[in-house]
Amino acid sequence: MTNMLFNLILTKNISKICTSTLWRLYPLITRSATTTSNAETVDLAYSSYEYTDNTSAMPPLVILHGLLGSKNNWNSMSKAIHKKTGRKVISIDARNHGDSKHSPQHTYPHMAHDVMKLLKKLEISKVSVMGHSMGGRTAMVLSLLCSDLVSSLIVVDISPVKTSPQIFSMINLFDAMVAVSIRSGIAMSKARKLADDQLKAIIPDVNLRNFLITNLVQTNNGSYTWRVNIPSLKDNFQQNIATFPASLKGLQYAGPTLFIGGSLSDYIGKNDLPEIQEYFPLADLTFIEGAGHWVHSQKPEKFLEIVCKFLSEK
Repeated sequence: MTNMLFNLILTKNISKICTSTLWRLYPLITRSATTTSNAETVDLAYSSYEYTDNTSAMPPLVILHGLLGSKNNWNSMSKAIHKKTGRKVISIDARNHGDSKHSPQHTYPHMAHDVMKLLKKLEISKVSVMGHSMGGRTAMVLSLLCSDLVSSLIVVDISPVKTSPQIFSMINLFDAMVAVSIRSGIAMSKARKLADDQLKAIIPDVNLRNFLITNLVQTNNGSYTWRVNIPSLKDNFQQNIATFPASLKGLQYAGPTLFIGGSLSDYIGKNDLPEIQEYFPLADLTFIEGAGHWVHSQKPEKFLEIVCKFLSEK
């Protein structure tokens, strides 16, 4: 029975399961995921931005960060969206990232199930979802697997139909981070400087180095480590992160959908929309001039304007 349920969730029949039914089946699905793939859903860390009286009738906005990022990267934007729209905003750390649990398994269906588990725990039955890069694909998978849960979808600089050649250079970043060696007991500021010096030879982009170094943490015994689960991310990267799940082809999410790309990025192209609409028939595609892959941090004011306009209309 449990194997049948998990297979149902990962196949095209998921579109026939409503949210309320999914919640009732959730314990069986989770146990099935364990026996089928030797991995369970994990508990996700999150930050919530909301008014104390929590009077908004609009669905909360869930934000999903990209690879090697965390909910902290979205702190300022989460606050700005909440202030401008009045919506509750929930920014989540993906498995193997930030303060969330680690797992040897890192696939988009597993990450989507993690989000489902969190929303069930929070007793939230309807959300808008926005994801960047890896988080954008998680958001897409969530909307395809459980369309009744998602009131609207925003995908930031990633596509279900193409992959930027640049994405495969991520393997070099994993290796560079693993090679960093910092002695115990020194101040965090000095540790960050040492990490930057060691990464510089392989990663010339100072902004990218600074982004990676946000993952450097000091343990209770004074040693330094990365809070992201680099071995798991590297093991899963080629097959489960760099590409969109082929098994979901044929599924559709027919709710309001907006894809936002950076004009300087090649993660999503202007000619991708027809293929995107095979998954998301109501999808619109817009580009922010002068922005690369990190659209939300490179052009925050324009990004905020576009996102809040979409949320106010949808």
